[in-house]
Amino acid sequence: MIRSAMILAAGRGERMRPLTDKTPKPLIPVAGRSLLERSLDRLEGYGIKNIVINVHHLGQQIIDRVGDRARIIVEDRLLETGGSVKNALPLLGDEPFFVLNGDGLWRDGTESLLARLSGRWDPERMDAMLLLQQLYRVIGREAKDRGDYFQEPRGALRHRGIAPLSPYVFASVSICAPHLFDGAPEGPFSLLTLWHRAEARGRLYGVVHDGDWFHVGTPEALAEAERRLR
Repeated sequence: MIRSAMILAAGRGERMRPLTDKTPKPLIPVAGRSLLERSLDRLEGYGIKNIVINVHHLGQQIIDRVGDRARIIVEDRLLETGGSVKNALPLLGDEPFFVLNGDGLWRDGTESLLARLSGRWDPERMDAMLLLQQLYRVIGREAKDRGDYFQEPRGALRHRGIAPLSPYVFASVSICAPHLFDGAPEGPFSLLTLWHRAEARGRLYGVVHDGDWFHVGTPEALAEAERRLR
């Protein structure tokens, strides 16, 4: 069982403006409950007790809302996804952990998404494992979306690269091993940098979601998510 998790909640949410001018994107409500609180509910329901959240843009609002449900790291500058997780490693411990985007939104399929990911994690073969969603099934998909990954028969992933289209998108949840960050850059960098490195080693894998996954990137996509969830 995965015992720790980090929720990435520091970004500015530029594409969700003007909503994010006064409210951090993870606190935007969808069908009556914020994106962040939905993620916290899922993690706690799965049994995760060690939850870390990073904040920057309008961070005090998140601190006030979360209370003692998680440990908060206040970033004085944006570290991007990889830099933020690396900065939080002392709180996440020496076991594999979940990483969730603060604006992630999904509905479980045949079983808990978190349990499904955890049950397929194999530390002997994997440095990271990503949740995937079929591109055509993404709710809130934009016309420019072209997918992120191809998947080999045994589950290993290959990034789209220069291909015009790929069948799967990264769906905002992953499991990472702490050693994935060995030799990682200092300062801001993307988790994608480390996933590329794991892919080159044959140690990047994926699990395809069997429920709904929402891309809540714009006010229009938010309205669509509201409609579907209600």
